[in-house]
Amino acid sequence: MGYKIGELISWLESFAPPAYQESYDNATLITGDRNAALTGVVCTLDCTEEVVDEAISLGANLIVAHHPIVFRGLKSFTGRNYVERTVIKAIKNDIAIFAIHTNLDHVANGVNKRISNRLNLQNTKILQPKKQLLSKLEFFVPTKDKNQVLSAIFKAGAGKIGEYSDCSFQSTGTGTFTPSQNANPAIGEKGKPESLEEVKAEVLVSNHLLGKVLSTLKNSHPYEEVAYYVSSLENENQEVGAGMIGELHEEMDPTDFLDYLKDKMELKVIKHTAILERKIKKVAVCGGAGIFLLNDAKRAKADVFITSDVKYHEFFDTEGRLILCDIGHYESEIFTKELLGELLSQNFPNIALYLTKVVTNPTSYR
Repeated sequence: MGYKIGELISWLESFAPPAYQESYDNATLITGDRNAALTGVVCTLDCTEEVVDEAISLGANLIVAHHPIVFRGLKSFTGRNYVERTVIKAIKNDIAIFAIHTNLDHVANGVNKRISNRLNLQNTKILQPKKQLLSKLEFFVPTKDKNQVLSAIFKAGAGKIGEYSDCSFQSTGTGTFTPSQNANPAIGEKGKPESLEEVKAEVLVSNHLLGKVLSTLKNSHPYEEVAYYVSSLENENQEVGAGMIGELHEEMDPTDFLDYLKDKMELKVIKHTAILERKIKKVAVCGGAGIFLLNDAKRAKADVFITSDVKYHEFFDTEGRLILCDIGHYESEIFTKELLGELLSQNFPNIALYLTKVVTNPTSYR
């Protein structure tokens, strides 16, 4: 039995939740029907007319792209530019286009982890963790039922902190209540005061999973009315955010590192600031346009920061504290198609899966 397009999209959205994308982004299903039977997938950095042609020739009806072909609303479909022509061609040929952009940038095992892996960086962590993505859930449950309830909400995604799962804080006390005549109590009798030993449990929940966790809490809890509190947190989520920083296995001379960078990222050229008179050990990276992370790279004491789309005057902002490398937008993210291909092949082993052979880089070098 084959898959529907929506099944792959749902899995990708569980890996990189849409809630993690930036407000300007459009990481979503742009064209196509989630309920259509999947015939094949093409993974690409960009979706262009040529990539749609490739999908048609391969008999694939889903394109998974990193960059959305549509960022803003389209008011006409006349084919006057490449965006409209690409969308028109996809719709005419029943090709679904799905974009997974800044949400894939922001997860710990996403785009920047792929760059870090190519550079063999160790001890990697998010360079700028995101805030306001977590809530604290507190609820009360009879002591005898706590394990089954906690097990259910952990399975729904609660209680994860970094590399640790099933995390909670528990305290015991006495719960009291009197069921009304209209109640249907699981414990106690209508109109009679009741008291019993309860556990107050506290867990962290990612905001995008909060609805699912609360539904699971209510369904697994023995009480007709569940007492709980949800509090928004300012805590940084160390598993979600922009950029990444790590360390080389051994220090390198700056010029040797630049040669190493060219080799590992398959670059023709690197635009960079002045070579500094110190070894390279700590390396910060951000695929795509990441100059907004320069101060984070400085604070983290990075020796080099690798990104793209750096403007002339922004190179001055390093102030000699690190080497800033602009390796090109396409060059910094091209290996994302390999990441997408690996994720899908590992979780959907029997699908027709292709990495695009179309070079979508709009820039050239001589």
